[in-house]
Amino acid sequence: MKIWLAVQAFAEQFNAVKSRVFDKILPTLRGLKSGQDGYEQWARLTLGARLPIDVSPEDWYIKLNDLADGAEVAPIGYAIPAWVCEKNTLLVRSFLSGIRAPGGTPSFVYKTGTADLNIVAPAWQCPALVYGPGDSALDHTPNESIVLAEYQKAVGVLESALRDLVKRPPPGA
Repeated sequence: MKIWLAVQAFAEQFNAVKSRVFDKILPTLRGLKSGQDGYEQWARLTLGARLPIDVSPEDWYIKLNDLADGAEVAPIGYAIPAWVCEKNTLLVRSFLSGIRAPGGTPSFVYKTGTADLNIVAPAWQCPALVYGPGDSALDHTPNESIVLAEYQKAVGVLESALRDLVKRPPPGA
């Protein structure tokens, strides 16, 4: 528990000067097991962390090793760095136009979840964005839902954005 408390304390200190959730370290306790075999006792702490754009997974593991105070830190799975979409691209402008066409008011949201986009956009090195109906604050919660009318409107926005996109000359043309 000492390590988990150290991780929490570090995150609280790091986050104290951050106003947006997107800019914060969000640690989660995923598991805690302990046992003994008659000769020695052991404990295993499993934690996850959503990292902000300015903290790489590599830097996070270095910090975890410092906080672990000699305990073994063993990364599990694949660490996915945070990623931010560029707001001034042909793709974004086409979607903004598609949202405004039926009277919508576009807005930008910084999502804190891990999406496929966090992996493919940096690898493909091309403009990307996330768009869809529903309340993004409810994503991945038991209350996540969409209204069918919103879904139909989103299909229209997508169609409009794609039509607009194919009309525009590609960058550098």
